[in-house]
Amino acid sequence: MRIIIVGAGLVGTQVARFLIEEKHDIAIIESNEERARHVSNRLDCMVLHDEGNSIVALEEAGIAKADALICVTDSDEVNMIICGLAARHTKLLKIARVRNDEYVRRNFQYQMEMKDSSPMGIDFFIHPDVEAARSALDAIEHGAVGNILSFADTPFEIGTMDIAPGSSFDGLLLKDLNSIIEGDSLIILIERKGESILPMGSTELCSGDRIYFLSKEKELNEGFKHSGYAEKPIRKIGIVGGKRLGSLIAMGLLSKQRRKANEARDVDENGEIITGKRKKSKGILSFLKTLVPRSLRRVIIIEEDKGICKELAGRFPDALILNEDISDETFIAEEKIDDLDLIVTATDHQELNIITAVYLKSRGVSRAIAMVDSKGYATIAKQLGVDVVIPIKTVVVDSILSKLIGGGIKGVHSLGEGNVDIIEVEIVPGCKAEGQSLKDFSLPEGALVMLVNRKTEEDFIPHGDYVYTAGHRLFLIAQNGTEKEIETIFGTELKPGTRDENKAGEKS
Repeated sequence: MRIIIVGAGLVGTQVARFLIEEKHDIAIIESNEERARHVSNRLDCMVLHDEGNSIVALEEAGIAKADALICVTDSDEVNMIICGLAARHTKLLKIARVRNDEYVRRNFQYQMEMKDSSPMGIDFFIHPDVEAARSALDAIEHGAVGNILSFADTPFEIGTMDIAPGSSFDGLLLKDLNSIIEGDSLIILIERKGESILPMGSTELCSGDRIYFLSKEKELNEGFKHSGYAEKPIRKIGIVGGKRLGSLIAMGLLSKQRRKANEARDVDENGEIITGKRKKSKGILSFLKTLVPRSLRRVIIIEEDKGICKELAGRFPDALILNEDISDETFIAEEKIDDLDLIVTATDHQELNIITAVYLKSRGVSRAIAMVDSKGYATIAKQLGVDVVIPIKTVVVDSILSKLIGGGIKGVHSLGEGNVDIIEVEIVPGCKAEGQSLKDFSLPEGALVMLVNRKTEEDFIPHGDYVYTAGHRLFLIAQNGTEKEIETIFGTELKPGTRDENKAGEKS
């Protein structure tokens, strides 16, 4: 694919690096001269020092033959304008990062009233706070004992978990996994001492390993138990920071609507459930899974700004709103904050989020989720003992990549230290693999089929006797750089999702 990226900040650079490694043709437009020079020296692609909203620059980057346009400058307005300039290229997939809630609401209202896509012709709005809040809610739903990576249209999920000494997983050979966990489950990746390992049946798990565990919800919860985490209900949840990110997490926790098992429900910008015809025109804020209340939950929101607290009190009457400074040790003792089952730190300051999470865990809080900007801080926070760390920019990168690769996976493409990917392909009639069994047909070294989607039938984790069948959709885990070889085997090219299937602003 030919892809144009406007904006060479951390997100734009990470997206470009991933796509270049997968042999896509990338052009970057960056208005800052120093940043453009920096990226040009480090990435093997075309880099133009120019304004992204310049038609000349877009044409020079090859907009006429491009498959996708990704706008991730620091300005919402510039991102939207650039997509508008490219609107006449109807086959071009257009993605814009937008942080302003008002723009999102306007787009949502347009879709509702006109029953059409975005007035700017934007296929996907990427809202960083929405993406991060979704990740936090997924983790909370599973007890906040590890990050959860969800598939958009299957009941399977991937949970990351650390193996504790003496646990059921400590010393377990992978071929014996089904002896302790019933149902379909698969360990797809092991992180051990900084190394990412694609496991085999003879691989032995060790304490200290971090594993990526693929299964349905019931088996995933069993996996967390066997990894050494004692099951403890989460009844009292604290959220530090009541701005946009914190309020989105609160919205997901405090919704009174129950969702069906393994099924995401959607809400509009006012938090109302979207059903029936309305569901066809979802906006960027239509994302929140309403959690099944396993017990009566109590939510406490801690925010320094008095004005924000007043607004939160009106929006969330069931929550306790505290206008306090979380760094005040006296306040923590007086309000018994240290007896929380879970703390979620979601302020605008990632260092404060990490320190607060670590400190409150030392005071007795059972579990902690910290929101940070980048993967580097996520690594530090994890080493300091924070249970779940959500790097917002990495989550945004993964969301963008999920739109490009076809939308089958929600929220993840790059695993481990970024050298292992999840790839989606559809088996094309007449391809090399069709009719071959999994055990008899060799994939590239470092590639593993982890899930099969049959559209009208139930998804499943394949075994050696599975036969590659035309029309089946496969999810593979593979080392970086194997994409082209996988495309050759299955006779397909990974392409952007079509607008018939993925309307503007809709989560794939």
